[in-house]
Amino acid sequence: MIFWRVAALSLRMLSRNRLRGALAVLGIAVATFLLSAERAVHRGVSEATNASQGDTRLIVYRANRFCPFTSKIPERYVDDLLKIEGVKSAIPMQINVSNCRASLDVVVFRGVRAVDAKAVLAHRLRVLDGSFDAFLSRGNGALVGSALAARRGLKVGDNFTSAGVSVTVGGIVESDGPQDRNACYVQLPFLQSAMGGVQGGDVTQFEVEVHDATRIHEVARAIDAHFAPDRAPTSTRPEKAFVARAAEDLVAIAAFAGWLGIGALIAVFALVANAIVLSLESRTREIAILQSVGFHGGLVAWSVVVESLALALAGSILGASAAYFTLFFGQFGLGAEGVSVEFQSSISISLLSIVAACVVGILAGFVPALSAARRSIVEGMRGA
Repeated sequence: MIFWRVAALSLRMLSRNRLRGALAVLGIAVATFLLSAERAVHRGVSEATNASQGDTRLIVYRANRFCPFTSKIPERYVDDLLKIEGVKSAIPMQINVSNCRASLDVVVFRGVRAVDAKAVLAHRLRVLDGSFDAFLSRGNGALVGSALAARRGLKVGDNFTSAGVSVTVGGIVESDGPQDRNACYVQLPFLQSAMGGVQGGDVTQFEVEVHDATRIHEVARAIDAHFAPDRAPTSTRPEKAFVARAAEDLVAIAAFAGWLGIGALIAVFALVANAIVLSLESRTREIAILQSVGFHGGLVAWSVVVESLALALAGSILGASAAYFTLFFGQFGLGAEGVSVEFQSSISISLLSIVAACVVGILAGFVPALSAARRSIVEGMRGA
């Protein structure tokens, strides 16, 4: 019980210099905000690029090509793909992007045939508003991913123009995959015509589903071997490996952001330690008086640790909450070469950031706590 009373006393003493405490809390909040944002970037990159044993989707791309504008594969390849052993389905897809380099707001148009939209996409896309029929009934109809719709403020019936392509939103769709959530699906003939191509001519890539996930690399090799003698040789990778290669710049940004997270924790340590040291320097006489009435060193140290934890907890909750709601409503992400990486808000990331800041805050108060506990009554009176 005595420890809780000392904790309450520590909080009251901390509130005596509200300006200093508020500045420390705000500084810790900014550092925790950066830490949470860095973790969100790291999680988004991991989700988009880390392969799992259950992955069954391959991306067939033109060999030695990178940006979608340079990858051209005959649409007729789809018939040969379906004949290769292990292939379950193949979707010819035209890609048009507003910006091929790394950017915060990339619009990716994906042109698909109506038959593929009904047979394949309908099983992995969940319609939140509108319908597939509304999408297919218009030549310039579009299915817009939920993240792209939120970022651009789009709703069913809106007209939308980007990268020289004008569409009418026929539906808003949700998906488990970040690429679908950030894409705008349109009909293939419409996109081929909008890009100045020939209907039934070239496409950018093929999305291939395999029957057996354990044979995905074997099927990829078979596809590339089949088209190697053709005029448009292919390079086939599992979808997440394809995203990882296309998003090399984004992976590098995420790696650099890791140092930002470390810097944020160092900032929390410095802010807490500075606030506690200044607080103790202004209260040396009070601490000496407490020792004279029976407060032993352990209680003095405990009171300092409580102050450190209070500062770190208040600042980290403020910063983590701000980061969560900013990412949730902002729907931020990065795109490059037609692939997208989302910065996803997460309760688990917020809690992890709060715990990390609190642990660092306690460590920052540990040395000042020991110093205050070991200081004699006489030293305390003289220091005043």
